[in-house]
Amino acid sequence: MKNNKWILAAAVAATTTLFVSCDDTKKGDVAKDTEERGIILSNMDTTLSPKADFYNYVNGSWMKNTEIPDDQVRWGGFGVLRKKTDADVLAILEKAEKSGKYDAGTDQAKALAIFNSKLDTVARNQAGIEPIKATLAKIEAMKTVEDFQRLMTEDAVSVSQPFVGVAAFSNPSNSSINSAYITPGGLGLPDRDYYTNMDAKSVEIRGQYVDHITRMLQFLGDDETSARKQAETILAFETKLATPRLDKVASRDFRNFNNPRSMDQVQKMAPSIQWKKAFKDLGVEKELDTVIVMQPKYMDVVQKTLAQGDVDTWKTVMRWATLNGAAGQLTTEIETANWDFYSKTLSGAKKQRPADERALATVNGTMGEALGQLYVDEMFPPEAKEKAETMIANVIAAYQDRIQALDWMSEETKVKAVEKLDKFTVKIGYPDKWEDYSSMDVSADKSYYENMLAVGAWGLKDNLSEINEPVDRTEWGMSPQTVNAYFNPFNNEIVFPAAILQPPFYDYKADEAVNYGGIGAVIGHEISHAFDDSGARFDGDGNLVNWWTEEDLEKFGERGGALAEQYDAIEVLDSVYVNGKFTLGENIGDLGGVLAAYDGLQRYYKDNGRPEPIDGFTPEQRFFMSWATVWRTKQRDESLRTQVKTDPHTPGRWRATEPLKNVDAFYEAFDIKEGDPMYVAPENRVRIW
Repeated sequence: MKNNKWILAAAVAATTTLFVSCDDTKKGDVAKDTEERGIILSNMDTTLSPKADFYNYVNGSWMKNTEIPDDQVRWGGFGVLRKKTDADVLAILEKAEKSGKYDAGTDQAKALAIFNSKLDTVARNQAGIEPIKATLAKIEAMKTVEDFQRLMTEDAVSVSQPFVGVAAFSNPSNSSINSAYITPGGLGLPDRDYYTNMDAKSVEIRGQYVDHITRMLQFLGDDETSARKQAETILAFETKLATPRLDKVASRDFRNFNNPRSMDQVQKMAPSIQWKKAFKDLGVEKELDTVIVMQPKYMDVVQKTLAQGDVDTWKTVMRWATLNGAAGQLTTEIETANWDFYSKTLSGAKKQRPADERALATVNGTMGEALGQLYVDEMFPPEAKEKAETMIANVIAAYQDRIQALDWMSEETKVKAVEKLDKFTVKIGYPDKWEDYSSMDVSADKSYYENMLAVGAWGLKDNLSEINEPVDRTEWGMSPQTVNAYFNPFNNEIVFPAAILQPPFYDYKADEAVNYGGIGAVIGHEISHAFDDSGARFDGDGNLVNWWTEEDLEKFGERGGALAEQYDAIEVLDSVYVNGKFTLGENIGDLGGVLAAYDGLQRYYKDNGRPEPIDGFTPEQRFFMSWATVWRTKQRDESLRTQVKTDPHTPGRWRATEPLKNVDAFYEAFDIKEGDPMYVAPENRVRIW
């Protein structure tokens, strides 16, 4: 029952993140190399017309001359920027270790302990599967539902099981308070559709999953015949638990998860588990009156499954889930086998990322703010934050103007929309209050597996201690060294970690058109998430409250439906199409983000004067070219297929151009007329924000 409130947020698609890709420019002296800081002319293919193929006009030479690194499944500016940031943080980590100034009890020393214990492959290989043997023995000794409950509570960190999870998160009806949630458990395949879809590729992947489980169980000493029989049992059991879960479109609507139930109701819903005792044994000391059951229909299936009492099957499934969850912490052979399926088979990777980058990723995901403090000190200049604050204020003001000018929304709803905008919290760079890891029992004397158990125990206790406590709105969901940004509807906040505020996304020395087309549109995107089909259900205080008139909500739905239809027509591979409803929130974010950033740029020029063209391109052209540069992407087919199935973001190739087809200023900038391939008639352009 491994839980984390940020994982919960991602799972319910409520805290919307923008997995951005960026241009692969390098730092340079703007005084002598303006091009290096803006649009890279050598990446363009000017033999093409922007009116016919805008994406390749901007990125064509880059697409032809760039190879996806073997350790990546897609490559673009984001990958380059992440690689650069990882190199920066690794250098900082090495410097910190050599300095010797971080005593054993400091957060930074603990981060180093996790990093080094993961890299100690000699010790990991010598240990083999010994670290998980005691846990597997407990699973094997399970005989009753009571034994199962004891494992899922007292051994919640070491035992993995696919039935249910428990976490604390903001209450959607009162976002200032954290509530207890009962969630579906984790499964071996990354999405419900992998279990339920009957197309040839999904059937093939299920077969490959059985092969993978068969291979992995043999590391525990099982013979191949027994392992394959268990693998088939596991797939059938997980399919039974996957089928009643909400699909990915329904999961984007938090109203479907807002199911408060009294503890008595929960007990009647799933009487096989003694729920009050379960919460108490998990360390929840408060008396609970109400919890939020995310998927009641799923809970019905859990109860029926537990009532059947097929303990032997539970053992089989839990044994596999526990091995699967620990695979990356055991031997390099087991870790590689795990990578073979999840990265190579599902996403098309050709080789693993370097060991130090993988170790860094683990630290970032467990003690990210301990490294974040060091990263900010060395890599984030105060002037970058100051200029970003000015830009964000400008884009927010532009968004407010756009709301006021909407011709389809009533004045009553506009007042509520502006009120929500006025209540935004903006977080830039790094937290004002750093996470305190002092109680995390990590040390250089422990093995990697032991350290990760300590991380899990700390995270579970820290999260569940927040049940029925006020929400700490100073907390961040990403570390400063994360190249990303997000909107959290429960806090009505937009957040921009330091790592995204660097070239080429954002360069405080570069021309404004490029910056507004890059980070400015990202800012606009995150603002737009407050007003997409999911975020618009939350008010300015972060509560799940309808602030729309019925007529306005109907018009909003119609416009969103039109945008979904536009994206439904995108075929990324043979017979593989974008799901317009699943990606609708991100697509509204892109469209609204480009429009708000463009208007923000015009506001800037009004106050500061309009510059001359650079390299023959007007500021408006450079704005749209910057946006298309940000999203240039090369991607393996396996990764593309997996993204369409599991990721609510449209693949980068189409994010670069599809929103622009709905933006009148884009047509003006490049003189696109009827008959041009990029042309969409004005009456067919989708206009939302």
